[in-house]
Amino acid sequence: MKISTYLFALMVFGSVFQSPSAQSQEVKPGDLVISPAWCRAAPRGAEVANCYLTVENKGAAADRLVGGSTDVAEKVEIQQITMVGGAMSVNPVAAGLTISPGDKVVLAPGGYFLGLEKLKSKLKKGTKVSITLESEKAGKIPVSFDVLGAAAKGPAAPPKASPDAASDGGKK
Repeated sequence: MKISTYLFALMVFGSVFQSPSAQSQEVKPGDLVISPAWCRAAPRGAEVANCYLTVENKGAAADRLVGGSTDVAEKVEIQQITMVGGAMSVNPVAAGLTISPGDKVVLAPGGYFLGLEKLKSKLKKGTKVSITLESEKAGKIPVSFDVLGAAAKGPAAPPKASPDAASDGGKK
């Protein structure tokens, strides 16, 4: 078994610690809203990395996320992790992901994700990666992905305002 397979398994089934990060900004190409966009760090020598996001369709017609491209990898592919007979299976989603009007599609650890294959450089925690997503209707969509830790489960939730802060304008 190749080292890249072990690294991939480590990234998929990593520890439960979540890395804090600045919130990535929302991208709104046409009727699609993309947020948050993030990748797991990949060390030098790794051949693959995983990236995640949520795509919401605020329009009246369905759209389909079909792939993407980036300077940091030779290939960007929509993939899905499934468990078959107790074994993990990673398969490409050749037809892409349909986003129906009013629906959200979530690419998250343990399910759908963007697989960056044949990495050209490492993905370092705390940096950003530019990936151009491709959609049937919205076309090419440039998105900035935050790079979190190799075992991250997602960006840290933004701090919630206390009820007191809302009533006094945040002044105490």
